[in-house]
Amino acid sequence: MARRIDVTGAGGVRLAAWEFGDPPKTDRTHDTAPGDTAPGAPGRGDPAYGAGDLPGVLLLHGLMGRASHWAPTARWLSGRYRAVALDQRGHGRSDKPPRGSYTREAYVEDLEATLEQLGLGPAVLIGHAMGALTAWQLAAKRPDLVRGLIICDMRASALGAASQHTWTEWFRAWPVPFATLADVRKWFGEDDPWVERPNPARGAFYAEVMAESPDGWRPVFEPEQMLRSRETWVYDAHWEELAQVRCPTLVVRGLDGELGRAEAQEMVRVLPRGQYAEVADAGHLVHYDQPEAWRAAIEPFLDSLREG
Repeated sequence: MARRIDVTGAGGVRLAAWEFGDPPKTDRTHDTAPGDTAPGAPGRGDPAYGAGDLPGVLLLHGLMGRASHWAPTARWLSGRYRAVALDQRGHGRSDKPPRGSYTREAYVEDLEATLEQLGLGPAVLIGHAMGALTAWQLAAKRPDLVRGLIICDMRASALGAASQHTWTEWFRAWPVPFATLADVRKWFGEDDPWVERPNPARGAFYAEVMAESPDGWRPVFEPEQMLRSRETWVYDAHWEELAQVRCPTLVVRGLDGELGRAEAQEMVRVLPRGQYAEVADAGHLVHYDQPEAWRAAIEPFLDSLREG
């Protein structure tokens, strides 16, 4: 089960955190994540939900993602950890202020506030893409809040202006609104020019970030806000902050992902306590493409943190 707890992020932005597990029932009201029902359990506005002796894990989605993308991972983690996934600002069910800040500092401060308000720290941070960058930037800033880090398919090198232009044109190419969710799955899994071969997992990933509107299915985020978020990191390299991460860190890449092997291994070398893993037959959406292989790649690292 997943229950929502509201967190106050930087500038008062309301963030939706989703805690996975099945705590004792009470008569309090709650929100549930899509597909989950558990009447009477603690939820939104109850930071004590799930608190106890279990070590904390916080999962951070990438750009355009949402906490529910982590559900399979969070569910198996919840047997041994206090597992929480966060809808970051502009994403999922968190606030999307039109004139809000979408800077690196805002995302990092949101993560800092979440760990402190939920009493999760020192936690293991598991981040995909943009979420991984946020995680390692916080680990560099607040080592007291982070005891381990898993970086999933995020580059430390600058991507440059051409990359931002490509993303702008890609958003313009989306045939929104989509008539049905089946159309969403087909376009992102087959018809999208960025798709080299049919990828049903990619179609399902994007279907999960769509909501029905009067004229069809549209993304739950604003593409303009995604571009604003992205432009705050694509022009800069992030090696210096990576080198400041002192906790044990696992760098994971999919063999067909965006993070190349040479860069991933250089990231491991730069990290004071870096380790490396790769997942075969996986693209950028490593944890979504190959959930069992993803688990096999990260579970030994997590076990080593518990034993240490």
